[in-house]
Amino acid sequence: MTQNEIYISVDVEASGPIPGEYSMLSLGACVVYDQTQTFYIEFKPISDKYIMESLVVSGLYMTQLKETGVDPTIGMTQFEEWINAVSQKDRPIFTAFNATFDWMFTAYYFHRFLGRNPFGISGLDIKAYYMGRFHTKWEQTTKRKIDPSFLSGRKHPHHALDDALEQAELFRKVLETSSK
Repeated sequence: MTQNEIYISVDVEASGPIPGEYSMLSLGACVVYDQTQTFYIEFKPISDKYIMESLVVSGLYMTQLKETGVDPTIGMTQFEEWINAVSQKDRPIFTAFNATFDWMFTAYYFHRFLGRNPFGISGLDIKAYYMGRFHTKWEQTTKRKIDPSFLSGRKHPHHALDDALEQAELFRKVLETSSK
């Protein structure tokens, strides 16, 4: 018997380009085919390193998050519980627009703070899926260059939940469209 899959759109905002050295500041997620099922959290930083541009873009600041952010062990436990609740018996599939960035932070935090990752060892990259589905070049997978009919019309405010919702809508439209 094969297991059903559930696509979960994930977006993160971070204080820099790599996990461990820099911190994941926030994480947003939603179920691709039920965008009322959402998760959002802001984390206490795990290091003091940051790139100012990363903070400005997200509007999240280290000093504030040291006070208001959730401890990463608690936050990742809550995220895992949410994934299990929305997945039930289905296999959760990590999905992101440029998954390499979001995946590395999410996987790092799951393994560092929980010793496991409910997504397993793989993630689905929406950009790569689009490229293969529509036989484009990689350079044609930026939001400025993909077919505008796939775009949600939402702003991209670099807020992890808003961005997860935006990319979920894009991915759902790609999945529901036959190859051109």
